[in-house]
Amino acid sequence: MKIAMLDPSLFTGRYDDSLCAALAGQGAEVTLLGRPMRATDAIAPQGYAYLPHFFRRSEALRDKLGEGRAFRLAKAAEYGLACALGNIRPLLAADLVHVQWLPLAPADRLMLQRLKGRTALVHTVHNADAYHADAGLQGRGYRALLDLFDALVVHGETTRDALVGQGVDPARIHVTPHPPMRLATASPQDLAAIAMPTMPRLLFFGTIRPYKGVDLLIEACVQLWRAGHRFELVLAGKPFMDVAPLTDAVAQAGFADRLITDFGFLTEGRLDAHMVRADMLVFPYRHIDSSGAFLSALHHGKAMVTSDAGMFGQLPDDVAVRAPAGNAPALAQALLPLIESAAIRQEHGARARAYGEEMGSWKDMAVATIGVYEQVLAGRA
Repeated sequence: MKIAMLDPSLFTGRYDDSLCAALAGQGAEVTLLGRPMRATDAIAPQGYAYLPHFFRRSEALRDKLGEGRAFRLAKAAEYGLACALGNIRPLLAADLVHVQWLPLAPADRLMLQRLKGRTALVHTVHNADAYHADAGLQGRGYRALLDLFDALVVHGETTRDALVGQGVDPARIHVTPHPPMRLATASPQDLAAIAMPTMPRLLFFGTIRPYKGVDLLIEACVQLWRAGHRFELVLAGKPFMDVAPLTDAVAQAGFADRLITDFGFLTEGRLDAHMVRADMLVFPYRHIDSSGAFLSALHHGKAMVTSDAGMFGQLPDDVAVRAPAGNAPALAQALLPLIESAAIRQEHGARARAYGEEMGSWKDMAVATIGVYEQVLAGRA
């Protein structure tokens, strides 16, 4: 079985790599089509092929243009042209095209319409609300694209129920639970670059977007600092929003020395180093379906604090400390026992690690995914 796996912008490179390698391990011939690799990517294809099919010209201009408006416009123009008129032979050569992400819905529609009826189409819906309503034009029309696919893959009942509520036929939806992931292991150089904590350290890592509730986290931390509690907060990742008001709020409150920022596209090794150094990991998301960041951190055995949104609300009670989504005072109260007690942190961390060890594997995911493929291909036959 030949599979063309699409993640044009490599939004979830670690997920793509894990799934493609597992599918190859089950005998599938897989090609992952994305953009040219960057220094921050850690994909090393094992048993599958990688094709830098998208964004070749705009990525070549990235260093010159920076990552601002000019670069985004160049990417959008190149992608739109590729979807409308570009080479789709590598996709048609496969038995099935599995799309992980649709990065620009108006352009994606053009590509999918060219493929529809000529090959089988499967899409993993990572979030029922595309980009969590933060992306404007990027996600406009996303729901209509779902009707072009033969099958939709989701990772939990939250997403399935949301799609059914949007009018998607339940027979087209397949639930395949998301296994834990592991980022590239921190090197000695990565670890040396991250200072040892001088007090209990709280870490938020990954892309920084409005729906992830970093503003709520800042508000909660300032409340706790003002009450005399000693801990430090690390924000590590690439901002996709203006974070200056957040860092300014900490400085104006007089706690700039308690906030550590490491902004930018970080390597997996550097993110892993941040997790090694942290005492607690926090996911204060306003809304989410499933969180790859959470699943990539379980093996570290650190205390987890989450909102109750999406998959977090379905976790066993002892895996993470939860607070109502969107509630900064409640988040502060959830953090407080962990900040004050190393023993409580260790107990919760052990539970998080055990939960990760009990979850399914990427082999299980691959077997289930191939089952979806076989069902789609049989239906088309």
